[in-house]
Amino acid sequence: MELAQQAAPHIERSTRKKLGEIFVERGILSAVTVERLVSYARKKGKRFGTVLEELELVTPEELARALAQQHNMKFLGDFHRFRYADDLLRMIPVKAAMANLIFPLKLQDGKLGVAISDPTLSDVLRGLAEEHQVGIVPYVATHREIMIAIKVHYLKSAPAAASDKKSVLIVDDDQAVSQFISSSLRRKGYHVVCAGDGMEAFKEIMSNRFDLVITDKEMPKLNGYAVLESLRTFPETANVPVILITSTATVDEEATALRRGFFDFIPKPLREATLSVKVERALAMAQY
Repeated sequence: MELAQQAAPHIERSTRKKLGEIFVERGILSAVTVERLVSYARKKGKRFGTVLEELELVTPEELARALAQQHNMKFLGDFHRFRYADDLLRMIPVKAAMANLIFPLKLQDGKLGVAISDPTLSDVLRGLAEEHQVGIVPYVATHREIMIAIKVHYLKSAPAAASDKKSVLIVDDDQAVSQFISSSLRRKGYHVVCAGDGMEAFKEIMSNRFDLVITDKEMPKLNGYAVLESLRTFPETANVPVILITSTATVDEEATALRRGFFDFIPKPLREATLSVKVERALAMAQY
């Protein structure tokens, strides 16, 4: 893998082509659709690219390639198949890799190639350059490809112990909520594992087998949607049902959650009877 001779030149934001324009030029979206989506994104207070992903109007690779063009970077795919030295991986600790979805590619001639999913991570890349005294050559990749690379090269999977109990992973940074759910499910005979945030959940998902995941929406580091995406990335976990819990429940939120692939949606405050019924239904449907 040859690194570019130098990092992509800085482009002033005022002259940078808009993401919508790129999709129109490529014939992926119409100008009218882009105009409506921009208005929708502003109304929801979300980034345009985030809305495209949520509504599944473009593929992850189409979005990554468009972002690469917009920021004058190269797109990189299927890089998880290469080998990476431990010294290279240590330049970006696993927590930083998962929190920012970045992956070290190669150190050559004082330049570090880095795969990123978000080209606007300038502060992160700047800090990396200062820490290691290297130039940074960023490449844009899909979330999925970076997550696969992290799994393959950072995380070591271990088979779960054989058990007749259904295994449930609870992901919530609120200990009181985690305690409430875990106590309720353990009384009903489930094996329960708790993770305090999305990054901890990612490690558990890659190392153990779960029959069901219950995740909060808002958490530090990786949120509930990132937990869902990490499960859907790999064939062995793609069919695990995921239930989303949130304290900001709205009709739009529930519709978005179900459309994105969550099996069910539970608003806070949680009720034990509701939790029990939805967990049983999710597990029964998964087994069926």
